[in-house]
Amino acid sequence: MMKAVAAHRRIQKQVARADRKRPKQEVKGAMQAGARRYPEPPFPKQHIAKPGREATLDPQPLYDAPFYRGSGKLEGRVALITGGDSGIGRAVAVLFAREGADVSIVYLSEHADAKRTREAVQREGRRCILIPGDVTQRAFCRQAVKRTVKELGGLNVLVNNAAFQLHVSRFEDLTEAHFDKTMKTNLYGYFHMAQAAAERMTHGDAIINTGSVTGLLGNKDLLDYSTTKGGIHAFTRSLGTHLAPRGIRVNAVAPGPVWTPLNPADKQAKDVAKFGADTVMKRPAQPEEIAPAYVFLASPQCSSYITGEILPIIGGYAGG
Repeated sequence: MMKAVAAHRRIQKQVARADRKRPKQEVKGAMQAGARRYPEPPFPKQHIAKPGREATLDPQPLYDAPFYRGSGKLEGRVALITGGDSGIGRAVAVLFAREGADVSIVYLSEHADAKRTREAVQREGRRCILIPGDVTQRAFCRQAVKRTVKELGGLNVLVNNAAFQLHVSRFEDLTEAHFDKTMKTNLYGYFHMAQAAAERMTHGDAIINTGSVTGLLGNKDLLDYSTTKGGIHAFTRSLGTHLAPRGIRVNAVAPGPVWTPLNPADKQAKDVAKFGADTVMKRPAQPEEIAPAYVFLASPQCSSYITGEILPIIGGYAGG
């Protein structure tokens, strides 16, 4: 027994000597591992009105992925993207187009942002239609799918991405109207769109839902939003199993903090300034860093054996 104790202490002393010889050095600034350098906090203090116009953000979100080269992964396919006017949705639309897909953009009311997305898709040589409306309304969702099929010739990929998010610092201040708006947008919207799309889909098609790190780990100030994102993850797993016999894959991407209009329209200006600083990478993702995951899950060449899965992209896990 005493030999074991002595061995423990020898190892302890060895580690202590190594630490003294090479003390830990903190690397300043955010991690930069991409093809170009991405903005890092602190950002200018800012708060924008909902639903949030991307053109007002400083710095502007990066969505065009200039170093990403398409290779025909979605050639000849048609995609419908909700919340496609800005943020992750816009970046996904651009990469889908670069991979050969025509794109239908569903959005609430930010017409200028939507037109900018359409222009970006058209620069990739693909068709793009804009469909404004409210995904909480079942009739609108069905009409959006119908119009996509009519004008673009089909529907192969649905990206459920539209969301409502608003922090509440005290649980008692979360009103029923607020809770209901989050549920209707984030859960009912996904349900309505997926149900309408599934009727038009066939073998090799895909549904991709946008989940969240909050659905994996929770968030003390986003109780309603976290609840819906956890529900989206469960919905994804269940629908993936249900649609597997029909050859339709269903998966989700669960991002961490991403620099989009969603958070500056949600957080107070002082909190926006440090947005993403508490991740392992010490910065939020840019939309173009998240979008390739959607290409991967949309493409039958890349993910034919993947369904019902949740793909976290959260900037590194900081657990103990």
